Amino acid sequence: MRNRELKVQPGGITRQFSEEETSTLVDNWLKAFGKDRRGVNSKDFLWRIFSAGRYPSIGGIKALEKYQQQQAFEYIVLSNDRKIAFVTNLLPETCSLFDYYVFPPNLAWTMAFTHEDGWLGPYFAFHSQFEELNQVNHARLRKAQEAEAARLKGWW
Repeated sequence: MRNRELKVQPGGITRQFSEEETSTLVDNWLKAFGKDRRGVNSKDFLWRIFSAGRYPSIGGIKALEKYQQQQAFEYIVLSNDRKIAFVTNLLPETCSLFDYYVFPPNLAWTMAFTHEDGWLGPYFAFHSQFEELNQVNHARLRKAQEAEAARLKGWW
């Protein structure tokens, strides 16, 4: 995959994570969403945690609808092979990765885009502490919007 150009739309890639950082992201994602993955072959596809019902999730069109309602200051995109991760500034609608996961840095929620789209997936899941984490996301987004408005007025 490293030979293919990474693409995400809308927005763009603002930062790519190192292999070590990506490994830490995977560990954090699994702590949040994959605690109960016994008996699930999540080695090939992390999203099997959702398809096997090991973590509560919403699937299909309803997952996409819930995903499109989410707002954060930035979004992390993680490849299913756990080798590539990057940050983007807008909620991704498409990505050049085969199977991938999108989530805010604090893991308030996650969206799993699968190659089985329409049959298995996509899947959307809330973190067990979603309300608290999402308030933090909204506060950070508001602060960034206020800073941008001040910058546009020449106050910065």
